[in-house]
Amino acid sequence: MAAETGATSLSRRSIMALAATAAIAAPARAQPRARRPLTVRTLPAQTRWTAEPVQAPATEGLADIPGAKLFYRDTGGSGEPVILLHASTGSALSWVYQQPVLARAGYRVISYSRRSHYRSESGDPANMGTAVDDLHNLIQFLRLGDRRVHLLGTAYGGYTPTDYVLTHPDKVASITLSNTLGGMQEPEFNAKQAAILPPGWQGLPADFRELSGAYRAMNPEGRKRWLELEHIAFKAPQIRPPNRNPMTWANLERIRTPALVMTGDADLYQPPPLMREYASHLQNVEACVLSECGHSAYWEQPDAFNATLIAFLRKHRA
Repeated sequence: MAAETGATSLSRRSIMALAATAAIAAPARAQPRARRPLTVRTLPAQTRWTAEPVQAPATEGLADIPGAKLFYRDTGGSGEPVILLHASTGSALSWVYQQPVLARAGYRVISYSRRSHYRSESGDPANMGTAVDDLHNLIQFLRLGDRRVHLLGTAYGGYTPTDYVLTHPDKVASITLSNTLGGMQEPEFNAKQAAILPPGWQGLPADFRELSGAYRAMNPEGRKRWLELEHIAFKAPQIRPPNRNPMTWANLERIRTPALVMTGDADLYQPPPLMREYASHLQNVEACVLSECGHSAYWEQPDAFNATLIAFLRKHRA
């Protein structure tokens, strides 16, 4: 027993000595960035929906920009411009619940269809430029001059506001990012999102992927109308111009422009934990979760969505 005890003691001392030597020789690991405190509001669910509101008068046309002609709707006027950027399943027509509300609040409301979406040209797939270039050229086409704009993007449309503000920080008064992963190129973050979705996910019906079960059950007419707009939203193949800037945590942390980040509690693309992680890398951010809501908060919960959006815009006037 004495021999066994001595051998065990020597082995432990050797291991401890080796560990100490390794610790001295090993390079120091970079400390993870300290997350700033993030307050996330939870908004109560809307359980009754009204008929689709009458749209504010708007000019419609094709913006002749380099490489393509883009369909747009513009209420005009002297109000602060709010530019709406739709999801992959949407178009300039998607914002029926926001356009009249924002117009009544005094804003100039502009929506447009990205390349290959409703009434917009695809352009040359081999020379498509970037989404930032298309947006900037549209702003110039509409003669917004030196006016700073508010950008609102949902889902895939949420990739552009951060990219644009990194490229033209002096042109943007605020960004609102709804139900979007923002085009992040962070492997660990992307792996978390990929683990949520099953194989064959993209082959499932669009309304199943993008509308919550609560909304589909409680508002069948709203679901039907969403599908009607989705069916005319784009023509295959969808053209997706790339970003100007890589979407990394480091680049996201460079943004000082006020940001509002929202998601639905039933959004499988960006569930609340991923939204919190994403939002924590923005310097000047508000965050909220909409109850009983999937990937289309602007459509499923328009009352809470619009009230939160307008309160945010009023705090950050251009």
